[in-house]
This record gives sequence, C-alpha cells and structure tokens, in this order.
Amino acid sequence: MEYMSNGCREQWLYSHNNHLSLPQRLQIVIDVALALEYLHHGQPLPIIHCDLKPSNVLLDRYMNARVCDFGISNFFGDEEFMLTATLGTTRYTAPGCDVYSFGILLLETFTRTKPTEEMFCGEMSLRRWVLEAAHHSIFGIVDVKSID
Repeated sequence: MEYMSNGCREQWLYSHNNHLSLPQRLQIVIDVALALEYLHHGQPLPIIHCDLKPSNVLLDRYMNARVCDFGISNFFGDEEFMLTATLGTTRYTAPGCDVYSFGILLLETFTRTKPTEEMFCGEMSLRRWVLEAAHHSIFGIVDVKSID
C-alpha cells in the first residue's frame, strides 16, 4: 500500500490547523463512494467493509481518499447475509450497513458534526438532526469552513 502522507479524513475535518475546502470534501466522498461500489459490485464475491468511518479513510499527498482497515470485513455470495457477533451483540451484516455508514460519513463531512456528539442521545441522531434542520435552513447545519 502506498504511503498516505495526509493521514486520515478525521484528522483533517476536526483539525484547527488544517482545512478541507468544499471541492476537497466532495472529492473525498466521491472516492469513498467509488471504493464502496468496487467492494460491493466489482468482485466475484462482494466485500462488506463493516467499519466505514472517518478514521478509516486515508488521504494521499494529492488528497485522494483510500478506504482502509478491512479487519472485520465480510465476503458474501449472491443473496447471502451473515449473522456476526461483534462485542457480544449479534447483528445483521449486508451491503446496506456500508451504505448507511457512508450516509453518516457524508453528513459528518459537510456538517463537521460527529455522530457521537453529546447532543445525539435518545431519539436524536445526526441523521435526524440534519433532516429536521434542513426543513428550516441548510445553512444552519453546513460547516462554514467548507465555504470559505
């Protein structure tokens, strides 16, 4: 694997010293989407990443994104699914889990808000917060640093 000199996307998104422009953010999420498409549809057996998150998206010197850390990935045949035990919890694993994680990664990229923030408890989640806020004004949730 090539050296990823710009570290991970998480470092760039939440850094006080570094800044991701809107075009860079767009290119990163496009790169991740293309990687997921390849994993899910470009192989004889689909590969489900199972742990897509900002720290598992590395950036090279040109800010091209690469998905990494396939330690808990699963391989599936057509129409198969798998029940896996993860830290004592049984869960359903399908390509949809990567798609949902990508959606959360997308929201986090443009709002600069972690889905683990203290405000997200009970019924409130990053997804729900964005849906509710978008009815009023998208500018209240978009990271202003991306527009600078």
